[in-house]
Amino acid sequence: MLVAVAYAQAAGGSGAGPNPLVQFLPLILIFAVFYFLLIRPQQKKAKEHQSFLQALKKGDNVVTNGGIHGKITGITDKVVTVEIADNVRIKVSRSHILGTPASTDESVPSTGG
Repeated sequence: MLVAVAYAQAAGGSGAGPNPLVQFLPLILIFAVFYFLLIRPQQKKAKEHQSFLQALKKGDNVVTNGGIHGKITGITDKVVTVEIADNVRIKVSRSHILGTPASTDESVPSTGG
């Protein structure tokens, strides 16, 4: 009886096994989903933000990452001077400009209250 079991095991294990592509197919599908749902939209948004930063000019109203609203009074390659009140100016790194007040208000959900 044990001999029959040993022959049965040997006969089943002699195959070459499943195709390697079939084994990696779930991993490939997961990567594709992550690419199209997470990575690609994030790259698109980063590209749009970079083009926004390149298009900044004097007189634009902006919002910083810290939530400070102001008007651009001076601009260089890396630093933006923002006037936040009469005769009150701060220097902010160009990369820390979030957007315009209108574009940042649209992205904030209302509380409905």
